[in-house]
Amino acid sequence: MFDRTARRYDLVNDLLSLGQDRVWRKVTAEVVDAGPGELVLDLAAGTGTSSLTFTELGARAIACDFSLGMLRTGAERLGAQGEVNFIAGDGLRLPFADDSFDVVTISFGLRNMHDTVAALREMHRVARPGGRLVVAEFSRPTIKSFDVVYTQYLMRMFPAVARLASSNPDSYAYLAESIRTWPDQAALARLVIEAGWHKVAWRNLSLGIVALHRGVKPLSAR
Repeated sequence: MFDRTARRYDLVNDLLSLGQDRVWRKVTAEVVDAGPGELVLDLAAGTGTSSLTFTELGARAIACDFSLGMLRTGAERLGAQGEVNFIAGDGLRLPFADDSFDVVTISFGLRNMHDTVAALREMHRVARPGGRLVVAEFSRPTIKSFDVVYTQYLMRMFPAVARLASSNPDSYAYLAESIRTWPDQAALARLVIEAGWHKVAWRNLSLGIVALHRGVKPLSAR
């Protein structure tokens, strides 16, 4: 499904979020805070737009996605920028060794994996001891009246805009439904803890439309 979305993926995201996706990427990169010598795994990276933001302080990033179409589009767009490498992989069976990454992050892709806890455990496996997790995902608005308006936007305007701008509008109807049924901030935090991450907390963006969850892999097993 997402292979056919790749061609205009970033444009449609910009339109649907009313430009807020750029703010979300910027804040996510600040929270990831990857410095020189660190290696970041960016899961569900799509075209790698988010991956590049993690390299601005001197880190290296691997953009990993299940969709070959997304990865090809990103590789063509970014060219031979050595700080980002594109690797195909399944989020539930990552093609990386244990304890490989200083940071594991995923932006707006966790809800597309059919087993959330299993995906979070796999991220835990490939993070080094003391490594960091940052999850940017759609969540639940914190103001009830705004939540009603936002739900109407998701179910009506979201697919309508996608039909006008996307190369694969059907995928956005699925995305709208997946956002509506996704766990709220506290429920997702419990899943992150269940997967083995410690010091779990979250930060709301855009009145809770998006939440950044973060955690740390313990230095040693209990």
